[in-house]
Amino acid sequence: MKLHLVSLGCAKNLVDSEVMLGRLVKAGWTNTRDPGEAHIIIVNTCSFIESAINESIDTILDLAKYKHNGFCRRLIVAGCLPERFREEIVTAIPEVDFFLGTGAFDKIVEAVDGSLNAVSCFLPDPNLTGVQHQEVPRIRSSSHMAYLKIAEGCNRHCTYCIIPKLRGKQKSRRPEDIVAESRYLISSGVKELVLVAQDTTGYGLDMCPPVSLSRLLESISEISEKIWIRLLYGHPESIEDSVIKTISRHPNICPYFDIPIQHSSDGVLKKMGRNYTSANLRRLFDKIRSSVSDAALRTTVIVGFPGETDKDFEALLSFVKDIYFDHLGVFIYSDFKDLNSHNLPCHIPERVAKDRHDKLMSCQSKISLDNNQKYIGKIYDVLVENTTGENLFNGRTFFQAPEVDGITYIHSERLEIGSFVGVRVADAFEYDLTGEVV
Repeated sequence: MKLHLVSLGCAKNLVDSEVMLGRLVKAGWTNTRDPGEAHIIIVNTCSFIESAINESIDTILDLAKYKHNGFCRRLIVAGCLPERFREEIVTAIPEVDFFLGTGAFDKIVEAVDGSLNAVSCFLPDPNLTGVQHQEVPRIRSSSHMAYLKIAEGCNRHCTYCIIPKLRGKQKSRRPEDIVAESRYLISSGVKELVLVAQDTTGYGLDMCPPVSLSRLLESISEISEKIWIRLLYGHPESIEDSVIKTISRHPNICPYFDIPIQHSSDGVLKKMGRNYTSANLRRLFDKIRSSVSDAALRTTVIVGFPGETDKDFEALLSFVKDIYFDHLGVFIYSDFKDLNSHNLPCHIPERVAKDRHDKLMSCQSKISLDNNQKYIGKIYDVLVENTTGENLFNGRTFFQAPEVDGITYIHSERLEIGSFVGVRVADAFEYDLTGEVV
């Protein structure tokens, strides 16, 4: 019997999908990339913002066609979409045979074989489920890079965010489990470990006694000098000086700081439920750059948040120009009735929000090009990821995170996928680099 699984959304979702796939393969199922030959189709969904909801629904309806045009006997939808919309989704998408919430990923085998004691959906409280253990089987989507989830859920109360409702309160994994999984992944050929959580730099603060993220990083770093370790999804309130110092001391921990700030206007930040100010952010980024000479800064921001004035937006634009981020992502505020921010006054017209988005992205594209040009003529280690044509490969430097940043094109006759090579940068573009092996 064959199954096909589609994973949507963030890297944390991908880890859940890989673990579900691992459980199913262990139970005897065969994974196929072709949905047309699959007897079971699973969609692990995202519902963080409206575009993600629409993508999830479109994907489900598209795959539902294989119940008539293929071998599909059972279509299962898992993750954030059923968790957010609960039982009402059962009648809204009748093409689906079973819905599984975020607190029930460990029941995927029973959901597939139909032995789960539920009629059409199973939505246990995410707060009552445990965290991932090291021994759980997992089928990775990449042989040389792996996301490593170090915590689940979130304890914060950002007014625009639904994640605490979908994933529950923060639950950090035991450090020994994380280190054991890291050791296993490295021994199986992984060259880059990317640590993820909803609030990655808040790791361990929910444990009693609290566990240090910096100590965890040191423990993973000691496993092998021949890998990269990278942190994604940091938070301005939870990143500690010890973490910055640890990153600066260990060559195999990428000096890459992904810290979504969401905005820089004090008034907007307060409405968002973000408990810091523009001045706090400036001090933080100054500290990082003064402590880590080759630090790469990445952030994400939201424009069009309810009540965002022209003055607020100009403050954000000015902040971005001052900090000169290496990488920047811009989201347009996504409203929904179950968000606390939905009840805020002065919602921004879509055309105004879109215009602000475009202005900010235009500004950042110039900054990115200027930042990239400073790499020309310099040599960097590049992790080779795939080939894109004859004598052309692509990969990433330490300042390019998977999926969210640009890539480095490498001109070479032959390279091993998953290897590190020294590359001299020859040219730079808005987001990508090109170079040759040295």
